[in-house]
Amino acid sequence: MPQQRSDVKKVVLAYSGGLDTSIILKWLETTYGCEVVTFTADLGQGEEISPARDKAILLGVKPENIFIEDLREEFVRDYVFPMFRANAQYEGLYLLGTSIARPLIAKKQIEIAQKTGADAVAHGATGKGNDQVRFELSYYALEPDIKVIAPWREWDLTSRTALIAFAEANQIPIAKDKRGDAPFSVDANLLHASSEGKVLEDPAQEVPDYVYSRTINPEDAPDKPTYIEIDFEKGDPVAIDGQPMSPATLLTRLNELARANGIGRLDLVENRFVGMKSRGMYETPGGTILYFAHRGIESITLDRGAAHLKDELMPKYAELIYNGFWFSPEREMLQALIDKSQEFVAGRVRVKLYKGSAAVVGRSSPYSLYDQDLVTFEEGAVAYDHRDAAGFIKLNALRLRTLGKRARKIAGKGKI
Repeated sequence: MPQQRSDVKKVVLAYSGGLDTSIILKWLETTYGCEVVTFTADLGQGEEISPARDKAILLGVKPENIFIEDLREEFVRDYVFPMFRANAQYEGLYLLGTSIARPLIAKKQIEIAQKTGADAVAHGATGKGNDQVRFELSYYALEPDIKVIAPWREWDLTSRTALIAFAEANQIPIAKDKRGDAPFSVDANLLHASSEGKVLEDPAQEVPDYVYSRTINPEDAPDKPTYIEIDFEKGDPVAIDGQPMSPATLLTRLNELARANGIGRLDLVENRFVGMKSRGMYETPGGTILYFAHRGIESITLDRGAAHLKDELMPKYAELIYNGFWFSPEREMLQALIDKSQEFVAGRVRVKLYKGSAAVVGRSSPYSLYDQDLVTFEEGAVAYDHRDAAGFIKLNALRLRTLGKRARKIAGKGKI
């Protein structure tokens, strides 16, 4: 049951300016009789967001209740880069491009609600997906008593026809290409683009080429490889080919390089937090380069124990982000551990980009733990004696030899 109109006086809506959120805007006004504040975030989604202001005004929103903010630098600096320090991949493959954007949008909505005296927030996520969870867990973590409105879980506009009819009845402009069912839905930001639904719902069928928007087909990529060098400081990339860049500028440049070489495509069937499996196509061009480059610099600067512990913790960290627990104490605890590990993760990584792949082909660091004298097959003037290995092996083999003797004894008595 929806809340009574008297329960909500002012609501902050995550507003894209598209048809769906425009319908939500008008539905909030007509259903709750409340004042609507719109928030539109520029996360590098690749489309103009300024028209959202004109659309909101057209729909009756007061100019002082329209908020549009460029969050690209904050998004990459405070959300994407901390996540990449962990080498986070959900279910071993997904670089979490949609997941990591939701807590920032939610945070800004709460800040605007506090600034404008709003008593509620609203989002346009459906009742089947993960985003409703991510938005709402973030809302409640930052403002425990906030009212949350999720129209897709409340209204009876359950078909495209009903949505169009509502739009027409409320003088909401409808672009010609929005009247029919979209062949698939897209979510995009500076880190990635994800496509789901309709033509992608059958996991046995290959993703049609027209779905891809951030990468060229690897088969059409140049026949000559591209080499780049990425500089790192404390686990974060700071320069490409010796040129220092801000976080968002650097990721934008990596996106351009990866796009031209067909890098970053992923066709994935994943387990949603809400309990179902879904098939999606993700394009994370620059992020894919960054992932391999970061692991490359860690390979020479992280101690084995620290590196292996990070890899053990990574699935838990990735799952927390995927499930919407960015603002949880356990994610913050893991982040502190991860950030501590990055103290000496600095240096330069050389990456070869070629027809869909990003391969680390060189790495150097002033803090490198790689000792050529130790690994060489020649006798080096270092503190390693080949004969020491015999005792090391025997000690580690002790329990295996004990188990082997027991197995031989059981076999000798005819037991299995």
